[in-house]
Amino acid sequence: MSKVLAIANQKGGVGKTTTSVNLAASLSVTRKKVLLIDMDPQGNTTMGSGVNKNELELSIYDLLTGQAQFDEVVIRPEESDYDLLPANGDLVAAEVELIALENRELRLREIVEANRERYDFIVIDCPPSLNMLTINSLVAADGVVIPMQCEYYALEGLSALMDTIRAIQERINPTLKIEGILRTMYDPRNKLTSEVNGQLFNYFGDAVYRTVVPRNVRLAEAPSYGKPVIKYDRQSRGAIAYLALAGELLRRDDESARALN
Repeated sequence: MSKVLAIANQKGGVGKTTTSVNLAASLSVTRKKVLLIDMDPQGNTTMGSGVNKNELELSIYDLLTGQAQFDEVVIRPEESDYDLLPANGDLVAAEVELIALENRELRLREIVEANRERYDFIVIDCPPSLNMLTINSLVAADGVVIPMQCEYYALEGLSALMDTIRAIQERINPTLKIEGILRTMYDPRNKLTSEVNGQLFNYFGDAVYRTVVPRNVRLAEAPSYGKPVIKYDRQSRGAIAYLALAGELLRRDDESARALN
């Protein structure tokens, strides 16, 4: 049974795209079949996977608006071991066009459901805002991974995202759940980090991943080379952190499956 994960946070600059690319790459290393979907018009996930967003003939936009088929759009980047549905600025137009379509919140879910049997994991990089593209992503997902920095304003953004998730659970996707909270750009020396840490564990408990992603130069450099960090520098702290995250995610899945049996 495949799993669909939306990587979401309405606050930008928290490591959402970094997490999408590197979680997909790390899951691929564990021999899982992975599809990465770029739902952000900035196309950073596409570029970070080694694909030039400005040279795309077809993108997720064409798929969402019914102008192309899945197999025409999906690509396998040279530097990655996962499949990619790429994005670029065309996706901004999809936002407007989707509003006029029937079942506009369900467009991505229909695409995912038709192809999920091909994959073990489908990872969706959401835009850093609450719009029709984000709603499509959350409606298509089984679980939400929320990357966040341990800083004061991050908690404010988190409460807004929780409201959005609750609204989608109530109206369209009742099985959507918080898969986990991922602490990114983590610096344990910072006093505020430990305060926010405490609040996170009080509120979310076991939903907070034990894995943390540290600030790491190699992790920051990798996108400019169009590579996941595991392909750029496998020994770096960033690569090790995302491999650990993939391992933790798989262990949690195994434990959940055993609990159901």
